[in-house]
Amino acid sequence: MTTAIPTAADLRSAIARELPGVRADLERLIRIPGIAFDGFDHSQVERSAAAVAELARGCGLDVQVVRAGGQPAVLGRRPAPPGAPTVLLYAHHDVQPVGDPALWSSDPFEPVERDGRLYGRGAADDKAGVMAHVAALRAFGDALPVGVVLFVEGEEEYGSESLSRLLDAHRDELAADVIVIADSANWEIGVPALTTSLRGLVNCFVEVRTLDQAVHSGMFGGPVPDALTALCRLLATLHDEAGDVAVPGLVGRTGAAVDLPEQRLRAEAGMVEGVRFTGTAALTDRLWTKPALAVLGIDAPATDGAPNALVPAARAKLSLRLAPGDEPSAGYAALTEHLRAKAPWGARVEVSLESTGDACVIDATGPYFDAARAAFAAAWDGVAPVDVGVGGSIPFIATFQEMFPDAAILVTGVEDPHTAAHGPNESLHLGEFARVCLAEALLLAAVADPAIQLRGLPAVR
Repeated sequence: MTTAIPTAADLRSAIARELPGVRADLERLIRIPGIAFDGFDHSQVERSAAAVAELARGCGLDVQVVRAGGQPAVLGRRPAPPGAPTVLLYAHHDVQPVGDPALWSSDPFEPVERDGRLYGRGAADDKAGVMAHVAALRAFGDALPVGVVLFVEGEEEYGSESLSRLLDAHRDELAADVIVIADSANWEIGVPALTTSLRGLVNCFVEVRTLDQAVHSGMFGGPVPDALTALCRLLATLHDEAGDVAVPGLVGRTGAAVDLPEQRLRAEAGMVEGVRFTGTAALTDRLWTKPALAVLGIDAPATDGAPNALVPAARAKLSLRLAPGDEPSAGYAALTEHLRAKAPWGARVEVSLESTGDACVIDATGPYFDAARAAFAAAWDGVAPVDVGVGGSIPFIATFQEMFPDAAILVTGVEDPHTAAHGPNESLHLGEFARVCLAEALLLAAVADPAIQLRGLPAVR
């Protein structure tokens, strides 16, 4: 017997009914400081996994807490009705450290609503992603028209070190026709988005050495170079006068479908008055489809108490964001070659790799993407979703692409330009969260029966 698929109107009513309980459970999750970084209490990550597992069981899923040498993940399953597709719902339950608590307007782990936003660490990234999945499942109750695999990771913020092993160990259980990754952002409040590309990442260290040991800056300064000055000159070669990355061999392209207003980007980034943008081309190209290179830190004597001595060695940490289409190994090789070729005054240059992450391009065409766009347009009252890139990196999406090449990967999210994910006063726009929950419920219905797209959904505008 085939289960009748709820109409769009039914799902609107069901989401409205479930939202108060969903918010209460979200607040309970926010109160658990599950940080997977070294030096933090990992028993809180265990608590967080247990709480998510309980929520999943409440949705009628068969649940297990799994791990592969790292932090616990939650895996819940419910088989598909005969002939129906299976949807994998991904999110993560771990959160970033809070940084300086004095920069928060309220306790990071005590959720507080202000002006329609819910504040707290993980309120958006990514406990709201977890709860969007739960909300959609609760809206269907026992009438779920698709198979579901719920996979909630426990160390995404710490680099997903054990994720590949987890996916290998549970490949058959995770297999799905559609993968929904709720860990990205919408274009702006009132305009949904599907993420279709992400930049890759190469983090590395460059050390410059000019001397065996520190020597008197007066006795030797002039003919003898110090390492810190040499490092500064070397770092200055990474960009041209316009601010574009000047490392030969890196991939980059232009042609983003949308662009950001300059004032919006200035406000979102918190740029100091008078500071100009770097680089050329459209702002979204500079953010999404061209490489970016930043100096994250420098090891050198502190100015307070620095001696009058030439510095023998200095080291910097570099972060290279790779445009979609570039490979981390090729990007690292190009950067290494540039740094060695540009060494000033014959200084000794050593480059060492810290970490990499693959870039990602998603072919956002086909019936499942059509279903997603219809669902999002319905949830946002006819506003069509924008296809966007993301300047940051989510390397595990490429892992999903490699392991499940036939699955349609939909990268969605609950964040907006004012969320401040990873920063102080992270927050969730509660009105947008309600739309995200509705969109996911409509998506599951549309995946089960594409004709649902034509019943009760407003025209896209």
